[in-house]
Amino acid sequence: MSSLSTRHLIGIKNITEADIQLIFETADNFKELINRPIKKVPSLRDITVANIFFESSTRTRVSFELAEKRLSADTVNFAASSSSVSKGETLLDTVNNILAMKVDMVVMRHPAPGACVYLADRIPANVVNAGDGTHEHPTQALLDAFSIREQLGDLAGKKIAIIGDILHSRVALSNVFCLLKLGAKVRVCGPPTLIPKYYGDLGVEVSHDIMDTLRWCDVANVLRIQLERQDIKYFPSLREYHQYYGVTKSMLESLDKEIVVMHPGPINRGVEISSDAADSKQSIILQQVENGVAVRMAVLYLLASKG
Repeated sequence: MSSLSTRHLIGIKNITEADIQLIFETADNFKELINRPIKKVPSLRDITVANIFFESSTRTRVSFELAEKRLSADTVNFAASSSSVSKGETLLDTVNNILAMKVDMVVMRHPAPGACVYLADRIPANVVNAGDGTHEHPTQALLDAFSIREQLGDLAGKKIAIIGDILHSRVALSNVFCLLKLGAKVRVCGPPTLIPKYYGDLGVEVSHDIMDTLRWCDVANVLRIQLERQDIKYFPSLREYHQYYGVTKSMLESLDKEIVVMHPGPINRGVEISSDAADSKQSIILQQVENGVAVRMAVLYLLASKG
C-alpha cells in the first residue's frame, strides 16, 4: 500500500492499521532527513497549508508549522482570537474565505467535537484535525505510538497505561484507538471521576490503582490535569491528586522492571508527574516532541498526494 485510504485525517477511528503503518514508514524517512544538516525537501513546494487554531496552542501549532516548512509548503497562520470569528463570523465562512485565497490543506484545532468532520464534508481542501474539543487528537496519538515503536519495536502485545485526566483528554481517546489497532493492550488509570464510563466498552482495562498499573505496564503515558476544562471539582486538591495519582521517580525505582515514561505536554510538574520522573532517563518526552515533526511531515506529505 503506497497511499492512505482517506483524503483527510479527522481521527484515528477513521483510518486503518495499514494507514498507520504507512505513516510510520514515511515518518522514519523524514526523521532521518530532519537530523541532516540540510533539513528541507521540496515535496510540498506548490502546496499552501492554512493552520487555523480556534484554541490556543504552542506545541502542536509550532510542530505543524515546522513540518510544513521542512516540506517547503507555503503556510498561512490564523488565530481565531485576532480574527473575524471574534466578531461573529461562522466557521464555514472563515474557512471559505481562506480557501478563496487558494489554500490546498487546512490544519485545524477547534473546541467543538466534530468540527473537523463538519468542515471536511463541505470544503475541497484536505483537512487535518489538530484537536477537536475532548474528541480526538490523531497526530498526537500517531507520534506517541511512533515513539513507543522506536523504544520497544512492534506494539503488538505491549502493555500501555494511559494515566490521568481521561475525561477531558482528546489525546487519550485517539491513543486508545491507535494502540488497539496496532495490537497493544491498553489500561486507563485515574480517579473514578476522571474516567468516563464508556471507556469500559472500548476494549481497554480500567483501573484506579496507580501502583498496580505501573507494575502492569511497559509504558506509562501520563496526561495533564486539564484544569481549564474543569467547571466542577473532580478531586479535592492538586496536592491530593499528586499524592494518589502523581507519578514520581521513587515509584518508578520501586518497580522490578524499567518502564518507558511519556507525556504529551504541557507538563504540570508536581501534579500528574514529578520533575525528577519527567526528567529521568526513562522519560522520552523530548523524543516525542522531535518525533511529532517527522510524523506530521508524513501525514501532510501523504494527504497532499491524495489531492
